[in-house]
Amino acid sequence: MITPPRLRAGDQVAVLSLSGGLPELFPHPFELGLRRLRDVFGLVPVEYPTTRVLRSSHADRARDLHAAWADPEIKGVISTIGGEDQIKLLRHLDPELLRTNPKLFMGYSDNVNLLNYLFTLGVSGVHGGSVMVELGRGGALDPLTEASWRAALFEGGEFELTPARGFTDISRDWAEPAHLETEPDLLPGEGWTWDNADTVVEGRLWGGCLEILGWNLGVGAHLLDDYSGHVLFLETSEERPSATEVYRTLMLMGERGLLGQFAGVLVGRPRAGDLHSRVPEYVVEQRVAVRRALAEYAPGVPVVHNLDIGHTDPQQLLPYGGQVRIDGPARRVTVRY
Repeated sequence: MITPPRLRAGDQVAVLSLSGGLPELFPHPFELGLRRLRDVFGLVPVEYPTTRVLRSSHADRARDLHAAWADPEIKGVISTIGGEDQIKLLRHLDPELLRTNPKLFMGYSDNVNLLNYLFTLGVSGVHGGSVMVELGRGGALDPLTEASWRAALFEGGEFELTPARGFTDISRDWAEPAHLETEPDLLPGEGWTWDNADTVVEGRLWGGCLEILGWNLGVGAHLLDDYSGHVLFLETSEERPSATEVYRTLMLMGERGLLGQFAGVLVGRPRAGDLHSRVPEYVVEQRVAVRRALAEYAPGVPVVHNLDIGHTDPQQLLPYGGQVRIDGPARRVTVRY
């Protein structure tokens, strides 16, 4: 697995809309995110023709990705936001270019399609982070999020994940300018929940947004046959797939012979809220579904629930294809960027 070089202050990074081109609809959180790239992290964001185009073609998005990947002055690629159709982009990509010029790619949600594609090429990425959501957060960056970004982008090495003291999974309306000026209200953090926490396991991380993994299972062309010793990580989006859907997706992974190969499992805090409501019981229902599937197909593996990964605020980044250590007795999770 190739780990692309980390960044340095002053580096140019491509800012691409490889999924939804929402900067066209909501320029204000996007501009805020660009300012924080420059002012907080010292990076130089570079836009491309499709960055602010809502419905660009997949061929045009691929062209911009190839241009950024081939440019030696561009040291990394950061997604603007997720979306719902990136899987259609993959057929337009040049695998040889992506493999032979490895660069740091950061994204999550629909961007798991590209993260997984790179993984099958032997190139690791960073799961999490977007210009519009995490960097476009109202008021200020969350300190936990910022620390994770610095470790993943610049410092490398080991980084211990820690439970957030407070969190939110409720969306804020970007059409309301005041939301960019104030920080969101936070709910009390509940900490992590552990299953089978009597062992220590290490392995490469693979996984992401469960809905997108389901798409990859359906296509089948971007999966490996052997994930033995890897650690699976899962999280769900604001679309709140039902507990039944969560179980069935994991069931398909189990019937395909994948679920039982993993040495451990990390499960993100279920996204119980959206722009209009929050359903607290969704958290419990999803955990029951995950536990049911794992009991059938991966009994006894250590599992950590409720991590701040994926569609939650704050958000901690994971090295997609990088190493993780799950220390059950010590109740610690450490990643290596």
